[in-house]
Amino acid sequence: MQGKTVFISGASRGIGLAIGKRLAKAGANIIVTGKTTEPHPKLEGTIFTAAEEIGAMGGGQALPIVMNVLEEEQVAAALEQGANHFGSIDYVINNASAISLTPTAMTTMKRFDLMFGINVRGTFMVSKLAIPYLRAAGGGHILTMSPPLNLKPEWFENHLAYSMSKYGMSMTVLGLAEEQERFNIKVNALWPQTTIATAAVRNVLGGEEMIKMSRTPDIVADAAYEILTSDRSGQFCIDEDILREAGMTDFSHYSVTPGTEPLKDLFVE
Repeated sequence: MQGKTVFISGASRGIGLAIGKRLAKAGANIIVTGKTTEPHPKLEGTIFTAAEEIGAMGGGQALPIVMNVLEEEQVAAALEQGANHFGSIDYVINNASAISLTPTAMTTMKRFDLMFGINVRGTFMVSKLAIPYLRAAGGGHILTMSPPLNLKPEWFENHLAYSMSKYGMSMTVLGLAEEQERFNIKVNALWPQTTIATAAVRNVLGGEEMIKMSRTPDIVADAAYEILTSDRSGQFCIDEDILREAGMTDFSHYSVTPGTEPLKDLFVE
């Protein structure tokens, strides 16, 4: 990935930041996008602190750009600025996402619109606007943080709106992989086998106790690197499976609490 450029949505913290650091370590330049420019009481980091961490990896450079994934003009401007700065865009990571695990009767339309705006529309729009840059680079890769398309009712009954929005992201993977194949653009999805220690898990799912029973974002970042440096396309990948294919058998170093069996994530059999 030496000298390649990676565009990441939602890169201020968590999985997006971890992927940025892993790919920068491999020599890639990282376009760090997100809304957070000032410290938030419940959300660690900003695009600027993320860029500092990524730049400290000793590989590629980091460029922080303020971007709301809901705003088409901001997404287009961020892609243009990043491409002009580094000379190309070779990889796109659709990481920005919104979550609300509420049943239908308790899901406000404002929250519904936010999830569909960020998860489905945002993923579609970032991918759509990035395609000309990937084609100009002679091909590239789009990686979306979304689950396998598992249509068992159990994944819908408790949080219908969220499941619909995440599967909407996965459907963009399914379609774009076929649509862009002739342009040498590979498109895949990545999802964790277990819960990951992120702000969403801490603030939405289960607090510090669930964090202790999760894995660090590094496992997703390592799997992302394996996917982006492969020829696979149109696949719905699970982080642990990808790393097993790469020869890894011991995942204990990814556990937040050593010796603890991590919790299985949503949408995973």
